[in-house]
Amino acid sequence: MAKKSAPTSSPLTFDLPVSLIAKIETHRKKLGLKSTSEVVRLAIGEFNFDRYESDSSEHRQISVRLPGPTKASLVKAARKKRVSVGELLRVAIESLPSKSAAKKGKK
Repeated sequence: MAKKSAPTSSPLTFDLPVSLIAKIETHRKKLGLKSTSEVVRLAIGEFNFDRYESDSSEHRQISVRLPGPTKASLVKAARKKRVSVGELLRVAIESLPSKSAAKKGKK
């Protein structure tokens, strides 16, 4: 009979807010776990993914044309704020006044 080998693990890299990283560390110490990986494996094992429903809206990719200096300043701002260009575009578009607020401003 062939000997079964232990399952191999592979690295997974993802961004988390610093507050969540601190929470992982708190749970690691509290539970006496040796690593961040152990905390993440525990969280995955205990979480019911079947009951999860995303609260985010559907996203689609769009393409727009921007003048060179505008694009450069957007990229520079994203680097400075340590966020994606898409994140800055989303908040900029969301901050546009609603149609009724825009009409009130014209009067």
